[in-house]
Amino acid sequence: MRLFKREDYLEKIRGFYHDDGVIKVLTGVHRCGKSCLMQCIVKELKAAGVDDDHIIYLALARYGFRSVKTPDQLEAQIESALKTDGMKYLFIDEVQNVEGFEEVVNEFRAEGGFSIFITGSNSYLLSGELATKLTGRYVEFEVQTLSFKEYREMKRFLGQEVDPNPSAELDHYILEGGFPKALDYPKMADKRAYAGSVIKEIFEKDILRRVKLKNVSVFNRVRDYVINNFGATTSLANILSDLEKQGVNIKRETLNRYLQILKDAKIISKCTRFDMKSRKSLQDEQKYYLADLSFYFALNTDNRINYGPVLENIVYNYARSLGYEVGVGRIGKLEYDFVIRSPEMEYAYIQMAMTIMSDRSTEEREYQPLEQIRDNWPKYLLTRSAPIQQRNGIIHVNIPEFIREKRAF
Repeated sequence: MRLFKREDYLEKIRGFYHDDGVIKVLTGVHRCGKSCLMQCIVKELKAAGVDDDHIIYLALARYGFRSVKTPDQLEAQIESALKTDGMKYLFIDEVQNVEGFEEVVNEFRAEGGFSIFITGSNSYLLSGELATKLTGRYVEFEVQTLSFKEYREMKRFLGQEVDPNPSAELDHYILEGGFPKALDYPKMADKRAYAGSVIKEIFEKDILRRVKLKNVSVFNRVRDYVINNFGATTSLANILSDLEKQGVNIKRETLNRYLQILKDAKIISKCTRFDMKSRKSLQDEQKYYLADLSFYFALNTDNRINYGPVLENIVYNYARSLGYEVGVGRIGKLEYDFVIRSPEMEYAYIQMAMTIMSDRSTEEREYQPLEQIRDNWPKYLLTRSAPIQQRNGIIHVNIPEFIREKRAF
């Protein structure tokens, strides 16, 4: 089977291929490509000379392994594959299917000689239970749906036509979304149906099996509200007020729990506001962004693109894929889209707009917040499509080219 190599992720993981001291955990929203990524790792190990009998691959959601439900059964599956000495490579896909898997995984990690990779249900792996039970001896790799760069690359890999106009291709990406499987469907209606099925699968497999919901319909109303209002500045009080206007009355703690469930399942991510003067995050003000834009279009029949939140969502996910921490920026009364911090503790500031060419006031509105920041960290103005210009050291670049070239901030 031909596999599309997601080089941006493989590059991050390769340094851990032969590390038997930490467990490699691949997380990400359902159907984002974690299993295929793990298969790519296996393929690379074999290409590097690792023999088949040193590789143990258990796909617990597939035929032949679905009956593996207990730690003893999981341990027996692994032991039955142990035939040789030396480093062995253990891959367990959908590991949450075994309740109590942690003790088995920890046992083989502690024994040494096992480089272990696991994927599984996000609401489980990100709930804090894994960190507690594996005593911190793991490294997490967060896998996202296809970036715009990967979307173009995978279309070429599949022999599909790529629009030579980067802005037009970006619009295709926005409307179709980044789930790899969606590229198999030529019709937009089928792509939307697939995205809707992913939402349903997350709800039934990741949420209902682990979380007790007293009122499923209210939870769905909260889910749909947050998805439909992605990229909007909000607070718990604002959401409660808006839901009340729709006839939905819930307690603050219930809303907070529902939002946490959606975050654990990787449907949404929370981006808090960061005030540059106080250097503090403002926890009562935040935005929520989607794991994939297709979630929004799957719930709506309108194909019109609201570029404000859409471009924010794309850049937010892109920055996260590069390992940046992201916050909504504010300096005094002026607001800019993002302040980001790299793993090396370096900052950058980002403002986004569809275009700055409509009139002078638009240009002033986009540049002014960045010009108020007095430090020397890089400042970016990102647009969908506009003639590039320079102003006061602010770096202006169009989003399609920026992501396509995998540029860092």
